[in-house]
Amino acid sequence: MSRTIIVSNRLPTKGQRTEEGLAFQPSEGGLATGLGSIYKAEGNVWVGWPGLSVDEPAEQEQVREQLKADSMVPVFLTEAEIRDFYEGFSNSTLWPTFHYFSQYATYEQSHWEAYVAVNEKFCQAVLALAGPEDTIWVHDYQLLLLPALLRQARPEATIGFFLHIPFPSYELIRVLPWGAELVEGMLGADLIGFHTFDYMHHFLSAVSHLLGLPNHNGQVETATRTILVDALPMGIDYHRYAEAAASAVAQRHEAVYREALGDVQVVLSIDRLDYSKGIAQRLRAFELLLQRNPEWREQVSLLMVVVPSRDQVAQYAALKEEIDELVGRINAQYRTISWTPIHYFYRSFPFEELAALYRLAEVALVTPVRDGMNLVAKEFIASQADQRGVLILSERAGAAQELADALLINPTDTGQLAEAMREALQMPAEEQQIRMAAMQALVRQYDVFAWTRLFLDRLAYSKIKQLTLATDELDAHAEARLHQDYQAASRRLLLLDYDGTLVRFHPNPQYARPDQELLKLLSNLAADARNRVVLISGRDQATLDSWLGHLPIDFIAEHGVWLRRAGEDWHLFQEGLRAEWKRDIRPMLEQYVSRTPGSYIEEKDYSLAWHWRRADAGLGAVRARDLLNHLTFMTSSTELQVLEGNRVLEIKHAGINKGTAAAQWLSADSQPFVLALGDDRTDEDTFAALPPEAYTLKVGPTSRSLARYAVAGVADVRRLLSGLLSKVVADQPASACFPG
Repeated sequence: MSRTIIVSNRLPTKGQRTEEGLAFQPSEGGLATGLGSIYKAEGNVWVGWPGLSVDEPAEQEQVREQLKADSMVPVFLTEAEIRDFYEGFSNSTLWPTFHYFSQYATYEQSHWEAYVAVNEKFCQAVLALAGPEDTIWVHDYQLLLLPALLRQARPEATIGFFLHIPFPSYELIRVLPWGAELVEGMLGADLIGFHTFDYMHHFLSAVSHLLGLPNHNGQVETATRTILVDALPMGIDYHRYAEAAASAVAQRHEAVYREALGDVQVVLSIDRLDYSKGIAQRLRAFELLLQRNPEWREQVSLLMVVVPSRDQVAQYAALKEEIDELVGRINAQYRTISWTPIHYFYRSFPFEELAALYRLAEVALVTPVRDGMNLVAKEFIASQADQRGVLILSERAGAAQELADALLINPTDTGQLAEAMREALQMPAEEQQIRMAAMQALVRQYDVFAWTRLFLDRLAYSKIKQLTLATDELDAHAEARLHQDYQAASRRLLLLDYDGTLVRFHPNPQYARPDQELLKLLSNLAADARNRVVLISGRDQATLDSWLGHLPIDFIAEHGVWLRRAGEDWHLFQEGLRAEWKRDIRPMLEQYVSRTPGSYIEEKDYSLAWHWRRADAGLGAVRARDLLNHLTFMTSSTELQVLEGNRVLEIKHAGINKGTAAAQWLSADSQPFVLALGDDRTDEDTFAALPPEAYTLKVGPTSRSLARYAVAGVADVRRLLSGLLSKVVADQPASACFPG
């Protein structure tokens, strides 16, 4: 029976030592809430660190037994591992780097070694549990290496990974001495999830630049698998917060708070102590609000809750000191006997009291300098039973991508934030209700349970897609069946790619002329009246005419732009094609030619190609990644598309490819025997356009293709085609001729 194994740095429980011994109580985090619906299901399990150091074997066994009842499996970390892996690499290297505070990052080799060791420890814990049918879902930045470690041990496993913090620009990832290893670690998953498209885009850029791996439509192609990368914003348990805020307990707390605060409007700020949260910036903005708008003095108070976090670390201790000084100075300057501008609490609040604070506030300040999602914004929205209140939200929080009805601000623009507070405090009730209703509908629909279902559904889809692209080797049994079907067919369609399929690649493509063996092979295939031989190539029509035009075969040139049946003239696949766009694209390609010795531009009637076969392999791969990203951006809103072949990038009209062209040779009423061979991504369009019973063969070392079978190289292709000729029966009735 298959099950889901959730893996995160911390278990959804908090361990602590009491006079009676070890005790555990549930965590209140969004992840624990969201995944609680699946990890407690029959057979499912959660793997993670129990939150405290347990060294004695007897005590470890006791912890295992206690947690087993709650479907949890502990991974025990030593004090040194907690220091170097968690406080060191995870929180002193990855956290500041991923939140764009690289000036705070440390780069200690010993911390990296501890990070590797702990990820391996987690790997062993998961392998001890996971069966071949189980789904493994890994979470967050502390375990970036774990997916690849699991993949190495279990190549066929179903593995998902979700990053709950931002993934930064490639320019920051490249600063990390271990950036490539971290990205490779994540690529062990079948599905990699992020909160926003921006984080997803940054990751794909890092994959391209650091590893040189191609990606297309959110799919990364490795030598063995296609990995799906997607933006899947996380939600909250909407009804839990809505019900808590509507409860009698929360209302009693609210009444007490309101009496203490007096008749003022309340601006609420709730955050963990962290430099990424923008706490000091919002204090300065509140001060500016009071400076610019004296009429709001004694009319509004900022209720600031800062939850303690790592205040022994230098940067956090300095931030705590800065916050204390700002609160003290602002209160000293503006406080009156009956009014306190800022009510500051450096502690956490129980859940029911937190719900009361959300109810109490007219305005919520959620203004991180950088944040993965920020669930506080969604919690505030869910708690507004009367659909009143205004959310001021940082445009750099992941939630900003969804909550367009909030007042979106730049958290470092103090003036803009102060003005947003003034606007929020004056917003008419009707407008508040319209905005809040729209945000509540979204947060309610896309709650944490929907997020969980969506991720697991996408993970299952990714695995199915991999299996669809898994191609079997053309073994003796399959080849015998192919020969049998070929001989029995009265009509046959042979769709043959040229470069990399019928001839080997050459550093200079103009030297890849057909040899006598190939010319004879094609001629003999075409001589069979039951055969229609179609040569499909990215080459231009003049080259194909010069090399093969004397043969009685059909041609598809320039990846489907030009078509020609034997004995007829060339014609365009689609009339009205334009080539003016080449004037804008050519200068860009020329730039890359000048930067990449050995590369050159090939101009065709309706396409441009940048070849780097003669360039240094390492340099060419780097330049190709850069150019591909550049071209993809330039053509994103045009009728053009970028094709990536074997050491070539080609720009052409979208919607015209080898597949759409090949489909014109398929008869709607009576399908012939079809054999298609190709070696690169452009040939996948051909494979996709053919009926499932067609014999489609991918040529080359990769096993990922829409083709049914794979062969190793050009020699195998020629042997296969020659074998077809040797087994053709001599008598071929005229009625069997392929219709034109």
